[in-house]
Amino acid sequence: MSSPAIIPGLAALADNYDVLLCDVWGVIHNGREAFPLACEALARYRAQGGEVVLISNSPRPNAQVIAQMDGLGVPREAWSLIVTSGDATRKLLAERAPGPAWKLGPERDDPLYEGLGLAFVPLEAARFIACTGPFDDERETPEAYRERFRAAIARGLPMICANPDIVVQRGEKLIYCGGALAQLYEALDGQVFMAGKPHAAIYELALLKAEERRGRPIARARVLCVGDGPRTDLRGANAQGLDVLFIANGIHGPEILAHGAIDPAMIDHVFETEGVTAAYAMADLVW
Repeated sequence: MSSPAIIPGLAALADNYDVLLCDVWGVIHNGREAFPLACEALARYRAQGGEVVLISNSPRPNAQVIAQMDGLGVPREAWSLIVTSGDATRKLLAERAPGPAWKLGPERDDPLYEGLGLAFVPLEAARFIACTGPFDDERETPEAYRERFRAAIARGLPMICANPDIVVQRGEKLIYCGGALAQLYEALDGQVFMAGKPHAAIYELALLKAEERRGRPIARARVLCVGDGPRTDLRGANAQGLDVLFIANGIHGPEILAHGAIDPAMIDHVFETEGVTAAYAMADLVW
């Protein structure tokens, strides 16, 4: 497994790619504020004629993510399109309408279900679980759901998880996401369906939208994925045969940047542990 090339900024790669599929949380904001240098880098890439498709594991449709990013100060010049796990997951949910389903997740994720005709009931009466994350991601861990999951699995209920992320940063804190619940569900021998990263559906949708915007097919060799999550961003891009730029100062920042600079040996260790690769790496997304 070859080590990624450490690059000083996106400018070193910009001419090699027509489209960036760029992660959102941990790359251009931390859930509380935008990263100005990352936003500037994406805006400069777009100014040179490239397309930036933000590809997020948010369980909400893209309209809600756009509103969130506006509130965080992410300029619209930094992106061309947004595709979310919620967008890709709605098809899975629609195929099971009207359910009924047990809705697992905070109320802020309810836009995911709008217009799908799903009925929601207590777990004991449900035919499947629709999961976007814990009810209270500031306090709960997956273990809070173990016994309810055991009961659901005993009844043969599948889970549709709209957010495959295990954890994300909210400010300086790591919080559990839907993927952590799905991971436990599978460990207990439950069946889980997901469409977000690293699964193929979200990449297919993102590339389709990019081609529609460009008005022509896009060669995969001209697509670069940017992300900080080995299990989602990197694994998904690897499965699609797409080049990857790894942003080290994200989920694994405390390990990889422990001494203030990228530790290539630690990147290799993380990649080997997760079974992923990347062509390039930088500490933070900058131009």
